[in-house]
Amino acid sequence: MGGGAARVPALIMAKRKKAAAGTILWHDLTVKDADAVSQFYASVVGWKRTPVDMGGYEDYGMVIEGKKGAAGGICHRKGANAKLPAQWLVYIAVDDLAASLKQVRKLGGKVRSEIMEVGEGTACVIQDPAGAVCALFQAP
Repeated sequence: MGGGAARVPALIMAKRKKAAAGTILWHDLTVKDADAVSQFYASVVGWKRTPVDMGGYEDYGMVIEGKKGAAGGICHRKGANAKLPAQWLVYIAVDDLAASLKQVRKLGGKVRSEIMEVGEGTACVIQDPAGAVCALFQAP
């Protein structure tokens, strides 16, 4: 599955060893105009924009000058990201994505996306009973 949510986190996640369950791994922002919004954050907080080829358009890894890795990603609302809200989305490590999704449903949450390949792992966007969204990520 394509889309920023599926590719930008790969900048960090593909290089990470399996993180402990509950670790926040990544932050993504999906918006209609990632070019303008990434320029906004570059100007406001000083992040450097690193283009990520999405096959016809670019999303951005936002890098802190002199630091290894990216602070987060800013993605266009296209492909796998077409239905994501314009808010910062955190990716949280889980040991067993299928079991976690079962618990989401059992406890009154909602699964908001299909399971997608992210770097070398899999992820899925969920919504908790209060309405907040995040993505759950399982390393291989």
